[in-house]
Amino acid sequence: MTITAAQVNELRQKTGAGMMDCKKALTEANGDFEKAIEILRKKGAAVAAKRAERSANEGIVATKVSEDHKYGVIVELNCETDFVAKSEDFVKLSSEVLEKTYQLKPESVEELLSKEPQLNVLVTDVMGKVGEKVEIKRLAKVDAPNGFIMDYVHFGSKLGVLLTFDNVTSSNDELVTLSRDIAMQIAAMNPICVYREEVPKDIIEKEMEIYKELSRKEGKPENMLEKIAQGRMNKFYQENCLFEQAFVKDNSKTVKTLIDDYNKKYSAQIKIAHFKRFHLGDENK
Repeated sequence: MTITAAQVNELRQKTGAGMMDCKKALTEANGDFEKAIEILRKKGAAVAAKRAERSANEGIVATKVSEDHKYGVIVELNCETDFVAKSEDFVKLSSEVLEKTYQLKPESVEELLSKEPQLNVLVTDVMGKVGEKVEIKRLAKVDAPNGFIMDYVHFGSKLGVLLTFDNVTSSNDELVTLSRDIAMQIAAMNPICVYREEVPKDIIEKEMEIYKELSRKEGKPENMLEKIAQGRMNKFYQENCLFEQAFVKDNSKTVKTLIDDYNKKYSAQIKIAHFKRFHLGDENK
C-alpha cells in the first residue's frame, strides 16, 4: 500500500512525531491511523525502557504562584540534553506538568501521576519523539494562608526558588521587591537553611571536627580548640544561613537587616518561614 505525504502530515499533526517515524508507522500499519498511533506510542515506551538507566541532568525548573501570593508550586523536569530541554515538545510538557501540579496540589510526583495518569502517557510520548530519557524529577507545593509567597526562576530555567514569609497581614510594592530580592539571594548564594538553629546536627559536628583539626595543625593548645572552632562556626553560619548572609546587592547589609528595616518602617512582624530551591540535578532541600 502506498502511503501519501498527506497521510504522513496528518499523522504528524496528530502525534507530533517526526515525518520518517510517521511514514514507517503508517507503512507498518497498512495505512490504519489508530494502529499507527499505537505503534508510535510503543516506540515511545521502547525508548523509555532503553533509556531507563541513563542519567537525565538537563531540563526545566518552573514555578507558579497564585495572584494573592498565598499558594505556590515548583516542579523540575529532566531530560538528557540542553537541546531537548529547549525543544517545543519538552517545554509544552513542562507547562502541562506545572499546571496539573498547581491544580491538583499533590505531595509527591507519585501522587501527581496517580491523580493524573495521562501525564505518564504524555511523558512516554515525548520520549518517543525526542529519543531521550524524560522524567518528572520532583515537585513541591506551599500554602501560606497567613503569609506571602514569592517565586523566582533564574534565566535559562535551570534554577528556581519559592520563598515563604509568615505574619504578613498586608502586602505592598516594597514587600514584593524585598521578597524578590531575597528569592534571588537564595538562588545566588544557595543557603542550607534560614536560621542557624535549623542547621542539621551532623553538619555542625562535622564542621566543628574539621575546625578543631585545622587548629591542631596550626599548633593551637588543645584546651583552646573548642573555643576557636565555635568562632569559626559563626563564620559558617554567616555564609550558609540565609538570615545571616550578607545581602548580594549591598554587602554592608544582611538579610536580617532588610527584614528588620521593613518591619520597623511598616510596624510589621514579617518573618522568613522557609524556602524551596530547585537546581537541576540537585537533591530536595
